[in-house]
Amino acid sequence: MIRIIGYFFSMGIVLALLAAAGVGLYVGHIAKDLPDYERLARYEPPVTTKVHASDGQLMAEFARERRLYLPIQAIPDRVKAAFLSAEDKNFYNHPGIDVTGLIRAVITNAQNLGSGRRPVGASTITQQVAKNFLLTSDQTIERKLKEMILSFRIEQAYSKDRILELYLNEIFLGMGAYGVAGAALTYFNKSVDELTIAEAAYLAALPKGPSNYHPFRHEARAIERRNWVIDQMRQNGFISEEEAEQAKAQPLGVNPRGRGPYLFAADYFTEEVRRELIARYGEDALYEGGLSVRTTLNPQLQLYARSALQKGLIKYDTLRGFRGPVARIDMTLGDWGEELNKISELSDVPEWRLAVVLESGKNGVTIGIRPQRDIAGRLPSEREKGTIARADMEWALRHVVDGKTVKASSPAEVLKPGDVIYVERKAEGGSEWRLRQIPQIGGAMVAMDPHTGRVLAMVGGFSFAHSQFNRATQAMRQPGSSFKPIVYAAALDNGYTPASVVMDGPLTIQIGNQVWEPKNYGGGFGGPSTLREGIERSRNLMTVRLAQDMGMDTVAEYAERFGVYDHMPRHLAMSLGSGETTVMRMVSAYAVMANGGRYIEPSLIDRIQDRYGRTVYKHDNRQCLGCNAETWQDQQEPELIDERDQVLDPMTAYQITSMMEGVVKRGTASTLADLGYPIAGKTGTTNEEKDAWFIGYTPNLVVGVFLGFDQPKPMGKGATGSGLAVPVFRDFMVEALKGEKPVEFRVPEGMSLIAIDRKTGMQARAGQPGTIIEAFKPGTGPADTYWVIGDYQVSERAREISPQAGDAISRGAGGLF
Repeated sequence: MIRIIGYFFSMGIVLALLAAAGVGLYVGHIAKDLPDYERLARYEPPVTTKVHASDGQLMAEFARERRLYLPIQAIPDRVKAAFLSAEDKNFYNHPGIDVTGLIRAVITNAQNLGSGRRPVGASTITQQVAKNFLLTSDQTIERKLKEMILSFRIEQAYSKDRILELYLNEIFLGMGAYGVAGAALTYFNKSVDELTIAEAAYLAALPKGPSNYHPFRHEARAIERRNWVIDQMRQNGFISEEEAEQAKAQPLGVNPRGRGPYLFAADYFTEEVRRELIARYGEDALYEGGLSVRTTLNPQLQLYARSALQKGLIKYDTLRGFRGPVARIDMTLGDWGEELNKISELSDVPEWRLAVVLESGKNGVTIGIRPQRDIAGRLPSEREKGTIARADMEWALRHVVDGKTVKASSPAEVLKPGDVIYVERKAEGGSEWRLRQIPQIGGAMVAMDPHTGRVLAMVGGFSFAHSQFNRATQAMRQPGSSFKPIVYAAALDNGYTPASVVMDGPLTIQIGNQVWEPKNYGGGFGGPSTLREGIERSRNLMTVRLAQDMGMDTVAEYAERFGVYDHMPRHLAMSLGSGETTVMRMVSAYAVMANGGRYIEPSLIDRIQDRYGRTVYKHDNRQCLGCNAETWQDQQEPELIDERDQVLDPMTAYQITSMMEGVVKRGTASTLADLGYPIAGKTGTTNEEKDAWFIGYTPNLVVGVFLGFDQPKPMGKGATGSGLAVPVFRDFMVEALKGEKPVEFRVPEGMSLIAIDRKTGMQARAGQPGTIIEAFKPGTGPADTYWVIGDYQVSERAREISPQAGDAISRGAGGLF
């Protein structure tokens, strides 16, 4: 008997050894194909890119995985305690595998066989790191063995804190959030160090299945799981009994953080920055690189720009009447609020709300306001109603029917029950509303620092939610007369003076087999006039003659120097702004004249830093030698070394600026004169009033405004730069300059200020009527004799306008006058 027992015992030992050898060979085979765990040391997780305004306000975040990477030292103890209690309370004691927990899981799973329940896991935090970073999520024995082997190796290679750091930054916690820092912002709109015990416990409840504990869809289940985590924290000694009870008594308190841009009214600016970042570094760097971007945006100026442009677009649009409702709702379906909520509002025009017409009469209409869903996605049971008085929709009585504009006698003829419209509340908290409609006309505005090229504000249209097309940077439009200062600047830089006289009379130009007869806006002629008067009155004929006299090659050279065009055709019509360019380019060109002739590169970004805080891009590359001196030793103050190209003579820049000041004081933008600030600028209107422009500047701010339909078409007689764009500029500058002291444009040293006759350009006697002070460069001055730049022959019509013109015209006149 003893022999038999010994035999079986020996056989058992042999079989056990064979089995152990087999397991060892199998594990060895698996271990050969394990991924390199040392790459954890080089791990750079996808991190959210953040975009900030110039004052530090958050504008937007871009990420595929919403994550902020935090070192373990920056993660609060209560957050670490919550996750350790929920996931691996023995983390700091086991070698990578929790044997006790593993045995307990095996027993539980054996008991649950055939019950249909999901197997219970026993993964430690180290095992989860191995799985999430190095392996797949396959539910196989082989993957589990690999996970265990890697866990042992990881524990030997890295500290516990490093492993926990990787875990807390990598774990997916639902709602697109990865890592505890990203989840804190996503769920509670808080930084991780602001989380309460209850909030930390809820986040720790999520790794097992974020969708199972969704704060709104499964609120009760989420609270139950959170409270379990709180109890575990108490049992493990991380919190007291009193703290646990207080935490469990709190609601979930989830306050989801919105996605997309966070700074109001900055959507067009933000999108332009996004495009630039992709162009510079690619999509992966934008959505995973964790860049920190400081933009040039001034949030206050951005609000002023948005308000001014929207006001101008609405004013133009309402004068053309009402085009009809946004949509219609079948009022027989029941709850109009439910149906109305299915129609999306303009998310970036919160002043406006969608409403449905409930009743309509001769004195006004009764409306129902679109109900707003709460954070859980539920509609309120109450329905808000309001009224629109006839006086608040009087403009809409002139409405469009079958393509024709007709006049209605009452609101009932314009709006019917079921019509969906936009409305704006008249007073905060009131029930009276105004009728609104999305303007068909488009427009753009750019505000820039002329000395650095920093774009301080940019609006690309009425609403980014309605149209993402950025009319400031993407719309190619004819600048019209706003291009003329480029022509005049080229002339002043090449021997002409503000007192040079050009014929403003009929002109016929033969171009191949065609004849071109340019006209002044509104017709008429002014006869011989100085360059100053030509730009103040925006004379087309004078501009063409001037361009013809000095040659289009010169005009094109300056237009390309200023960055208006890359390659400008040498056609005379281009001198009147018939080419196409953008608002951004035109504002940049005017900045050259405003800053004394230095070329500037427009920029929306001041600085870009990588995830480690290293600066990888800086817009201002001027050098400042001596700026970082450690001690003061009576040395000279350091100076910034500006190596930008001088594309225009500083004296020429002042001359053209002075002439454009005349546009504001006496010319086509004279409505700006009462602002009380030195402002230079030029209006622009294209043929058939398809484009309306104004670009103006003070010594420290350049602002460009454009209005026009996206598909160019006439805006109507009188829809000029003076009538449409200048009021928008004015509304902006009233706010932007509020509290600022007026600053005069600086006259460069060496220039002579001489009184001249406004009409003839010749030197005037003291006290002579019709004089003006003009700036001249050294070696130049008013002409001693009367010369006129013009055609080789004078038409009879020109003689009628100015009898002396025939004697005054000099063939091919040029040079200094």
